[in-house]
Amino acid sequence: MTRLRGLVLQLATIAILSAAAVTVASLWFGNAVYGDRARPRVETTVVVPRGSTTAQVARLLAERGIIRSAFVLQLLARLRHDDARIEAGEFRFAPGESVDEVLRHLLGGGAQVAVWVTLPEGFTMRQIAQTLADHGLGSAEGYERTFATSSIIVDGTRTKSLEGFLFPSTYLIPTNATPSSVARILTDQFRAELPRDAAGRAHALGISVVDAVTLASLIEREAQANDERPLMAGVYYNRLRRGMPLEVDATIEYTFPEHKTEITRADLASDSPYNTYRHVGLPPTPIANPGLPSLRAALNPQASSYLYYVYKGNGHHAFARTLAEHNANVARYLR
Repeated sequence: MTRLRGLVLQLATIAILSAAAVTVASLWFGNAVYGDRARPRVETTVVVPRGSTTAQVARLLAERGIIRSAFVLQLLARLRHDDARIEAGEFRFAPGESVDEVLRHLLGGGAQVAVWVTLPEGFTMRQIAQTLADHGLGSAEGYERTFATSSIIVDGTRTKSLEGFLFPSTYLIPTNATPSSVARILTDQFRAELPRDAAGRAHALGISVVDAVTLASLIEREAQANDERPLMAGVYYNRLRRGMPLEVDATIEYTFPEHKTEITRADLASDSPYNTYRHVGLPPTPIANPGLPSLRAALNPQASSYLYYVYKGNGHHAFARTLAEHNANVARYLR
């Protein structure tokens, strides 16, 4: 009986201590989450890199003095199942915010002042406009209108629009940016990335830098393997010198409002200035925004006697010198 009474007393003591521990832990956690306000006492801006984990974000904020404990932010995010929802970008935190407030900001709660946007190589200005709109940076129509009606001067030549000159990259775009300011960011990056010898190389090839960008846009839309880009550029230059139509499907597709999986005979017969089957020379403007590999290829074509190519699969093309060779390749790879 005495032994049973002792056991009950031990269990009661354990229960009381456990309850006390839970209470203390709850009070500590609640204070850490809602009441423990960190320094600094001034507004602070922090850039969260793309691909950051919750632990990395928490450490970054603790190092910057936005929160006192990285552990508390991690724990709170895990308890709320918000680990995967933390956004990347630039955030502005008010003085002395709690961990709860900081986490809400990281989940899109209004403190974000810039967002990361990736613009892939080969996107048209219409696709770029839609991508920017998808990131909450304004309307696609507003961006497309600005891109279509704006121009820049490249090596003394004024462009007809910004198609081809909106450099594909990853940008941190302010949430209050206007279409004009975004256009300036993208075209400034184009100027920074354009090879320094672009003018000299283009003139040696008998074209302007703007024409080289147009040619690079064709390479961007047609080539997949980087090692084939200079060879494809060589094909285009060979055909231009001989007065042959370029016959690039991507130029015809550029005029379509939506992507088409197949170019029809009717499409090939269209009188569009972008129809490089009917019109000799380059199209009136670039048909996409090329990346650096395509720009370099357009300025440094690989010399060859090839005049034709056809896609053979796995990201590669079969090149030919004569129409007979080309027709054989077409029969082989486009059965």
